[in-house]
Amino acid sequence: MSVAITGATGFVGSAVLEVARHKRSEVRALTRRPQTDQPGVTWVKGTLDDKSALHELMRGTNAVIHIAGLTNTPNPARFEAANVAGTANMIAAARAAGVRRFVFVSSLSAREPELSAYGASKARAEELVKASDLDWTIVRPPAVYGPRDADMFELFRAAKYGIVPVPPEGRTSIIHVEDLARLLIALIPYSHMVAGQVFEPWDDNAFGYEHSELGKMIAEAVGNPNAIAPKLPAGILHLAARADQAIRGPMAKLTPDRVGYMLHPDWVCDMKKAPPISLWQAVWSGEDGLKMTAEWYKAEGWL
Repeated sequence: MSVAITGATGFVGSAVLEVARHKRSEVRALTRRPQTDQPGVTWVKGTLDDKSALHELMRGTNAVIHIAGLTNTPNPARFEAANVAGTANMIAAARAAGVRRFVFVSSLSAREPELSAYGASKARAEELVKASDLDWTIVRPPAVYGPRDADMFELFRAAKYGIVPVPPEGRTSIIHVEDLARLLIALIPYSHMVAGQVFEPWDDNAFGYEHSELGKMIAEAVGNPNAIAPKLPAGILHLAARADQAIRGPMAKLTPDRVGYMLHPDWVCDMKKAPPISLWQAVWSGEDGLKMTAEWYKAEGWL
């Protein structure tokens, strides 16, 4: 199996790259910057708007895992170029190269596109994939966590100091990055089973976690079970987003767009969209996965 991967230098993509190498797959991976040589990996320099680079990326492959995209920005207009136009370019490149198998990593936020520019861009990208004549499969991950993640790390760091602020009433599913990576690789050779389907994978808890419950689990994972997990009302979250943007500018983690979908009460994966159990099952429970992640942060000096 030879796979073209976008986003292989990012949080999810790097985990997918590790699984692909473990499976002895040949990988061609798109990158903006020079990368360290890895066995079985051919790095292709370029971006999603570079047609010649995408043509080179597809050379000799028989499947695509399209992960690259923009998840956070203070300028919501950028989502269109990165997530919608970028996906359109990948579809065109796959078709031109005769690569039929196309696995697209979307987001659970695409279920409610009216809540955020990010979710809307992922929903539009999904429509492009569905309208293509490729053997496509769409995966909508919930909140992804694990080693190297810089987004949920902020909650782990807050828990260390005794407080894990969470959104108002609601529930969310989560998934460890290693489990998501295994799923994406597992989907490649089984187009006869999964082509034309949308999957929403989660950990071992099909009912998700109440926000304060998840906050408490993170606190226990970092070794501070006495930390509190207050629910922040909408007004406070909007103020916090403006403050984060004023302080960190383009590096802000909490943006008004993110607040838009954080306030939605139901980000639990749909059981009817579960991947086939014969093909994949999550290995990491929420409790064990969060603890493993906290230990990684500590070992790497993040905490």
